[in-house]
Amino acid sequence: MAHTLLLWVLFLALLAELALTGGAFFAPAFTMQQFELTYAPEMAFLTFLAGWLLLFVSAIIAVAFGQLWQRRARYATLCYLLGFWWLAIGLGLFLRFQRPEFLLLDSLTGLLVVVLTWRCQASRMLTRRY
Repeated sequence: MAHTLLLWVLFLALLAELALTGGAFFAPAFTMQQFELTYAPEMAFLTFLAGWLLLFVSAIIAVAFGQLWQRRARYATLCYLLGFWWLAIGLGLFLRFQRPEFLLLDSLTGLLVVVLTWRCQASRMLTRRY
């Protein structure tokens, strides 16, 4: 159950990250407006950098999704990395800008990824006899 749910969470997160990446590259003014920021020519460089960062995160999600799909043991490292990344981003944006939607979206996603990864790992552990 946790395995399937983690696959769905990673898949939905990948879609969201790819949508933000496409927005940062192809519609930067619209994307910035969705985050209540004003787009100016000076912001073009930062938007471009954010797009590449989002593309990198999307690649990590895709690799984690592929490893989880193939049931490889190394998926947990990337899932924990992504989960704690989203937790930190959500908490940081909430504490800095007092925006609860970031706390709910990013931190809840991160917490869900961490807990589901932990549950997947716990269900795979074998008991040893001594």
